Amino acid sequence: MDLAEIFRVMCRRWYVLVPGLLLTAGLTVGAWILVPTSYDSQSTVALLNSRKGAAADGNPFLSMEPSLTGMADSLARNVNSDASVAELKAKGLTGKYEAKIADNAQGPLLWLTVTGDDPDAVLQGNKTLMAYTAQRLKDLQADQKVQPDSMIRLTTIVPPQDPQAQLKSKVQYLIMAAGLGFVLSLVATFFVEARRRHSAPAKHRHTEPAGPGQPGQAARPGPVQPAPAQPGQGAPLVDPEVSAGPSAQPGGQPLDQPTVQLPVLPAAERRSAKRPPSWVK
Repeated sequence: MDLAEIFRVMCRRWYVLVPGLLLTAGLTVGAWILVPTSYDSQSTVALLNSRKGAAADGNPFLSMEPSLTGMADSLARNVNSDASVAELKAKGLTGKYEAKIADNAQGPLLWLTVTGDDPDAVLQGNKTLMAYTAQRLKDLQADQKVQPDSMIRLTTIVPPQDPQAQLKSKVQYLIMAAGLGFVLSLVATFFVEARRRHSAPAKHRHTEPAGPGQPGQAARPGPVQPAPAQPGQGAPLVDPEVSAGPSAQPGGQPLDQPTVQLPVLPAAERRSAKRPPSWVK
């Protein structure tokens, strides 16, 4: 089947294809309206050396040791733990969040990301997450009896950004739904076409040809008259049971089938049947 034939089938079965496409378009628009749009807000924080460690040159950004990156990874794991999730939920952070080391980071930088359906709640949740992360850093060091002047500090590099709509995943799902609806519409169209093509020859097979007498009915054969006798021959012999007519059936009931009278040759002209050879079974 080429493209031209496919196009002809689609045009011929438009009453199946068009409702399917309209239904697919309606479901796609409804999904776009009903499925909520996701928003996310991101901020960036950095871990700084302690005040005592930065006292030599007075600039904490010049004394970022490799150990700070390990501490940033430990802090991110702690903030992502189940206990932290429960505490942040109690503080009003209802959306999803994530704390991780920034991609391609050259130092102890953390990305704090909050995702949700309400832009205002997402922005407020990011601020809550930043404050909680700073507090967790202090608590981890206080558990180890670290002096305040020797504690690693947390500073804000990028404040919480305005929530941005994330439409990529939503558009992908809508495209998949629209494609699936279009394919199902085509399948239904060609299914109807196949059923019609299959039923058309069956109707022709079961239709009987009309006879010469009445339309739609085959002509019933009438009685056959006996052949006239030839000169020099006797009258043709006729089987009495055949020539008896419709009333020959016992009980006087007429026969359902038409009576056929056939001529019988005289006995002199009958040929004796030859017996087949013994080797023929």
